[in-house]
Amino acid sequence: MKMEARLIAVPVFSDENNGEIRGDLHIPENSTALVVFAHGSGSSRHSPRNKYVAEVLNDGAIATLLIDLLTAGEEIIDRQTMHLRFNIDLLAERLSVVTNWVKQQSATETLHLGYFGASTGAAAALVAAAKQNGLAEAIVSRGGRPDLAGTWLARVQAPTLLIVGGNDPVVIDLNRKAASQIHTMCGIEIIPGAGHLFEEAGTLERAAILAREWFEEYLVLAHRHVA
Repeated sequence: MKMEARLIAVPVFSDENNGEIRGDLHIPENSTALVVFAHGSGSSRHSPRNKYVAEVLNDGAIATLLIDLLTAGEEIIDRQTMHLRFNIDLLAERLSVVTNWVKQQSATETLHLGYFGASTGAAAALVAAAKQNGLAEAIVSRGGRPDLAGTWLARVQAPTLLIVGGNDPVVIDLNRKAASQIHTMCGIEIIPGAGHLFEEAGTLERAAILAREWFEEYLVLAHRHVA
């Protein structure tokens, strides 16, 4: 399978910061869909778990963009304060900036768009999707905190899958409560034996397959059937 892989930089601007955020873009041959990864809780585009999930999506001819939603300077601050990783509004805003960038690039502008969110990144993905009037066509959360999206949950239009570890009871409860506030297609998959980080044997693999199946159904097959 041929695949284009490159490092990208997206400019971001705010009252406090003018800089750029970086990401790893992989586009398999004949891709018709792109999934943007929203990391959270101190993670980055170098997360081995999210890189693994991205590889599973790539094997299904789904393009991926693993992006850091904080600048290098902000990451230094966040490692000291652990504050920015919980700033859902900021993370969602950055994800929206990335989405607009994707839609302006010749290699990605026609690809159907989905979000994959982990931890607080899941809330950022849901908020960004709700604010962008359907630009994101499917969302998957792994071990996420969708509850942190608050009132934006009711405005999510994209079919959403919440994947949670069976050994993560607090997060299971939070995901169930969030799902009850999402008024579009929303599924919950609880993976037996999995903790919050899906480090147990076979659990991350199962989560990755579930994510790929969801994106295949709502980003790939749905449009193929229409065509």
